[in-house]
Amino acid sequence: MTTTKLVRTAPARAAVVGRLVAADRVRSAGVDRNLLKRLGFAGEAGKSATVTGEQPALTVLVGVGASGDLDATAVRKAAAQFVRAVASHKTVVLDLTSVEDLLDADDLVAAAAEGAVLGAYRFDRHKSPSEDTTLETVTLVCGDGGKAGLARGQVVADAVCFARDLVNEPGGTLTPAEFADRAAERAAAAGLGVDVLDLEGIREERLGGVLAVNQGSVEEPRFVTLRYEPEGAVGSVALVGKGITFDSGGLSIKPADGMMTMKCDMAGAAAVIATMCALPALGIPVAVTSYTPMTDNMTGGAAQRPGDVMRARNGKTVEVLNTDAEGRLILADALALASEGGPDAIVDLATLTGACMVALGDKIAGVLSNDESLSDELLAASEAAGEPMWPLPLPTQYRKLLDSPVADLKNIGGRYGGTLTAGLFLQEFVGEGIAWAHLDIAGPAFSEEVDAEVPKGGTGYAVRTLLEWLARRADAAAAGEPDGEDLSDG
Repeated sequence: MTTTKLVRTAPARAAVVGRLVAADRVRSAGVDRNLLKRLGFAGEAGKSATVTGEQPALTVLVGVGASGDLDATAVRKAAAQFVRAVASHKTVVLDLTSVEDLLDADDLVAAAAEGAVLGAYRFDRHKSPSEDTTLETVTLVCGDGGKAGLARGQVVADAVCFARDLVNEPGGTLTPAEFADRAAERAAAAGLGVDVLDLEGIREERLGGVLAVNQGSVEEPRFVTLRYEPEGAVGSVALVGKGITFDSGGLSIKPADGMMTMKCDMAGAAAVIATMCALPALGIPVAVTSYTPMTDNMTGGAAQRPGDVMRARNGKTVEVLNTDAEGRLILADALALASEGGPDAIVDLATLTGACMVALGDKIAGVLSNDESLSDELLAASEAAGEPMWPLPLPTQYRKLLDSPVADLKNIGGRYGGTLTAGLFLQEFVGEGIAWAHLDIAGPAFSEEVDAEVPKGGTGYAVRTLLEWLARRADAAAAGEPDGEDLSDG
C-alpha cells in the first residue's frame, strides 16, 4: 500500500511535483499563464495540466475549483487524481501550500493523505508478478501543522483499503470461515475483543436466519462479534453488517449477469469490520460492538425452498417467498442480538436491494431510520466524508405488504417500494426504543468505473462515513450536546 509522509517545504530535488490550484489563484500556480491558457487549464475541479521541465522534471497542476468552495472532499478527489496521473513513478510530492490557508491544516492533510492512498489503491493479489514501477510514497507539503491529520488520514485510508481487499476477494476464496479468520486476525492485532461463532455456536444462539440461508451451502457459516471498549466511553453504539460472501440467489436463482459481481454482497460486513479495526488507532471514545453474520447463498440440495418458514433470534417467524431476499434474514438475527446489548443506537449496512439503485443510482446510498436525529447525524457525516447518502421513508401503510398467512411476516413485499419494505422488515427485529438506521449501500459498494478516489471494483464505501459519524458523536457528547442515549427519545 502507498504510504504518505509530511514535510514543511518541498524537497529541492523532487522529480515529480503536484500542486493543488484554485480557479481564482491560477496566476500563483508557478507556471506561465500563457502556457496554461494553451493547455486549457483554469483550475476547475476535476481538470489537470502536466508541464515538463528540468527541476522538477514533471509538474502536475490539479484544479480544485473556486477557493471559497474548497472542502475536504475536493482535496481528497484532487489528490487521488494526481496520484493516478503519476502512478508509474515510485515517489512523488504533492504541494498543498497554495491552499493551506483555506482549510484547517489537519483536515487538509488528512484529506490529501486519504486521496493519495485511495487513488493509488490496486488489488493485484491474483495477478502474476509484474516488474512495473508502482507508487510507494507520496510526500505532502504543508507549511504549518498537519501532523495529526496525516496520522488520521493514513489510518482511515488503510481501513478503506482493507475493506476493498475483502470485497474484491473472490467468493470461492473468501469463504465465511476465511472471512471470519481475516476479520479476527486484524481485529485482535488492533486490540479489539473478538468472538467467532461456528455452525454449532450459531445453532446454540438460535440464529435461524443465518442457518436458513446457509442450508444450501457446503461452506459452514460464521458469526463474528467485535468489541471496542475504550476507557471513559461516552455512550455505546452497535454496528451490523451483511456478510453474504457470494449470492447466487439460492433456489430463486439470479441470471448469470446478475451473479458476476456477487462476491461484493458482503460489503456491509467488510465496511463494519474495517471501521472497528480503525477505532483503537483513532482513539474515538465511543464504545462500539459489531455483529457480522457470514454465509454464502447457494443452491445445494438442502437449500431453503420458497414457502419455507424460519424462526429468527427474537422468536419471530418468516415465510421465505424469495430466497434471493436473503440478506434481511441474516440481518434479522444480527439486529436482534445487537438490540439485546442495549446500545444507544444501531446502524446496519447492507448491499440489500437493487430497488435502491433504481431509486438513487449507483453512487448514492439510501438511509432509512426510526429516528430523525440519528438519520440527520449520518447524513451530515456522509457529506463531510464525501460519501453521498439520501434519506428514504419507512411508511407504516406499507407494513401490511409483509403480512403472511402462515408466519409472522414474509420476506418480500409487493412489486414496488422494495427498499422501503426491506427496511420495514428489518425494523421488526430492532428492540423497542432503540434508535436505528439502515444504510442500503447496494449501489456505491462496488463500482464499474474509476472516479477520483473510487476504484473499479470494491470501494470500501461507508468506512469514512462511520468513522466520521462516531468521531462527531464523541465530540457532541464532550461538548455536552445530546448524546446517543437522548437521541433514542427523539
